[in-house]
Amino acid sequence: MKVLDLQCAHQHVFEGWFSSEADFQNQQGLGLVECPVCGNATIVKMLSAPRLNFGTERAPIQPSQENFSPVVAARSLQEAWTEVARHVVANTDDVGDQFAEEARRIHYGEAEERGIRGNASRAETASLMEEGIAVLPLELPEFLKRPLQ
Repeated sequence: MKVLDLQCAHQHVFEGWFSSEADFQNQQGLGLVECPVCGNATIVKMLSAPRLNFGTERAPIQPSQENFSPVVAARSLQEAWTEVARHVVANTDDVGDQFAEEARRIHYGEAEERGIRGNASRAETASLMEEGIAVLPLELPEFLKRPLQ
């Protein structure tokens, strides 16, 4: 198994696991490799050092100011963001372009109280907020909206 450090056009860094370099090239050529944070398919391989296992265990490095890494911090932030986005998708109903209408119906007791997500323009979002309806604009990566394969 070949583990590659990859980066999308939006500078999100992530790992990809492939059976070989040819497998990576093939999947990338077919547009199957995309960023897990934003879904961008413009991916480049980053320089990375190979990981060698010699069978001896080492104590894990404890986070500290001396060994702080912006790349590791960015990965942790990306992982946390992806988990939040997955939670939103798993625990809300997608109402699509009817978001503003359905949010109002729920707010005024005309529809069952539940978490919803969907699409609303900036004007619709501002109007909902002016009415006292709590909304949170949240850009979800496209890959999270599709079923897992």
